[in-house]
Amino acid sequence: MLRAVLAVIAGYAVIFVCVFASFSTAYLLMGTAGAFRPESYEVSLLWLAVSFPLALIAAVIGGFVCAKIPRGGRAPLVLAGLVFAFGLLSAVIEIQAAPAPAVRTAEVGVLEAMSQARQPTWVAWLNPFLGAAGILIGAKLATARVAKPRIEAASI
Repeated sequence: MLRAVLAVIAGYAVIFVCVFASFSTAYLLMGTAGAFRPESYEVSLLWLAVSFPLALIAAVIGGFVCAKIPRGGRAPLVLAGLVFAFGLLSAVIEIQAAPAPAVRTAEVGVLEAMSQARQPTWVAWLNPFLGAAGILIGAKLATARVAKPRIEAASI
C-alpha cells in the first residue's frame, strides 16, 4: 500500500517536473512572439502544436514511473484519476478566471507567461483526457512483457 501511495506521488511529481521543464524550455526557445499571438496573451497555434506532444510525453513518463514503483496494482489508475480530476477542476477555474490584460506590450518572462497565458476553452477541457490517457499508456509500457526470441536448434 505504501509503495502504491509513493508511486502516485512520484508519478505526479515526475509529470510536474517534466511539464515545467519542457514548457519552460519551449517558451525560451520560441520566445514571446512564438508562444503568443501578436500583442496578446492568447497562445499561438505554434504553442498549441508544441504543447500537446510535450504534455503527452510528460504523462507517459509519469505513468511509466508510477507503474514501475509498486510493480503492479492500481497506482497508475489512481494517478490517472487524480490528473483527470485536477485537470477538470483546472479547466473550470480557468474558464471562470478574470481575463488577461487585453494587450501584451512587451516580451514577458516565463513566470508571467504562465500566469497570463490564455488558451482556447477546448484545450482546457482536452488536457485532462490527454493527461489520463498518457498515464495509462506509460503504465502499459512499463508493465508490457517483452517476448524473448527463442533460439531453435538447427536440425541436422
